[in-house]
Amino acid sequence: MLDYRLDEETEALRTTVREFAREVVAPQIGEFYERDEFPTAIVRQMGELGLFGLPFPEEYGGSGGTYFDLCVALEELARVDSSVAITLEAGVSLGAMPVHRFGTEEQKRAWLPRLCSGEALAAFGLTEAGGGSDAGATRTTARLDGDEWVLNGSKAFITNAGTDLTELVTVTAVTGTRADGSKEISAIAIPSGTPGFAVGKRYSKVGWNASDTRELSFTDVHVPAGNLVGERGRGYAQFLSILDEGRIAISALAVGLAQGCVDESVRYAREREAFGQPIGRNQAIQFMIADMEVRASTARLAYYRAAERMLRGEPFKREASIAKLYSSEVAMDNARAATQVHGGYGFMNEFPVGRFYRDAKILEIGEGTSEVQRMLIARDLGVG
Repeated sequence: MLDYRLDEETEALRTTVREFAREVVAPQIGEFYERDEFPTAIVRQMGELGLFGLPFPEEYGGSGGTYFDLCVALEELARVDSSVAITLEAGVSLGAMPVHRFGTEEQKRAWLPRLCSGEALAAFGLTEAGGGSDAGATRTTARLDGDEWVLNGSKAFITNAGTDLTELVTVTAVTGTRADGSKEISAIAIPSGTPGFAVGKRYSKVGWNASDTRELSFTDVHVPAGNLVGERGRGYAQFLSILDEGRIAISALAVGLAQGCVDESVRYAREREAFGQPIGRNQAIQFMIADMEVRASTARLAYYRAAERMLRGEPFKREASIAKLYSSEVAMDNARAATQVHGGYGFMNEFPVGRFYRDAKILEIGEGTSEVQRMLIARDLGVG
C-alpha cells in the first residue's frame, strides 16, 4: 500500500523549519532582498538548527538523516523565501555532497564537520561563461606540477562562492586528454583565500537577491595534489550524478515557492475587499487559487516519487528530470497567478508574491534548463 505520510521525525523537522521560516526569515528577508545583501546571521541560525548536516552521517557532524529530509526543509524555507532555500540547497547538494560522495577519508574529516554545522559554506564551480549547459566545454585547466595542481581559468554563476562563511570551492578542470582525444575533466578543491583565486563582485540579478552568486577566476592557483576530489578524469561524471540528486532538491524548492504563492493568495483573497466583499468570494479568484493548489500538490508528488526511488537505490534520473521540469514550470505559473490575484500590490516588492515572481524564473534555468530536462526524459524513453 502506498503511504505518502511523513514519519514522526520528518514531520517534526517540517514543523521546526516551517516555524523558523515564518518567525525568523519572513519578518526580515525582504530587507536583505532590497539591499541585495547576503543574510549571514540567518544562515548561521540555519546551521544551528542542523539543516546543513541533514543528509550526512553523524561521524562527520551530520544529523544522520536522508536526502528527503533536506528536500522537506527546502520546501518549507521556499514557502517563505527562495534565497535562503537555495543557499541551503547549494551548500549541501553542490558544496558538501561532492566531498561526502567522492572525497577521501582525510578530506571528509577535514571539511565536512564545519560544512555540516553551517559554520562554513562550500561551493561547486562547474559552469563557465561560454559553456552554459554544455559542461563538457570546460576550458579551466589544471596541470600537475610535482605534488601540486596549478589551475587557470574562470567559472560563472557560482552560488555561495563569496560569502563571509565560504571556505571551499570545488571546481571542474581539464587535467589532460583521453586516448580518443576528448577532455579529461577532474574535480579539485580550492580553499578560499588561496593566492591567485579571485572572487568577483556579486552579480546584479533579477531574483534570488539575498543569495550570493559570483564569477570566479584562477590565475596560477597552486593547491596540493591531495585536493583532487574523487578519481582523476571522473570529475564530469561525478558531477552529473550530483546533478541528478540536485534536481530533486530544486524540485522541492520549486514546490515550496508554488505553495507559498497559494498561502499568500489565500490570505490576500480573504482580507482584500472590493465592491463590498472579500475578493475571495469571486469565482474567478477561487478558480485561480484552486488551480494553483492543484499544481503545487501534483508537483509535490513528483518530487516525493523521485526521492523515494533514489532512497531505494533504484534508477531515478528520469523521475528527477520530470520532477524538476514540472515543478519549476508550476512555480512560474503559480507566481504569475499569485501576482494577478494581488493586482497592483503583487507588483510591489513589499509583498512576498512580488519576490516570488522574480525568484521563480531561474528555477526553469538552473541545474539543467527545462529544455535539457525534456531532452533527458526523451533520451531515457529511447527517442533521444
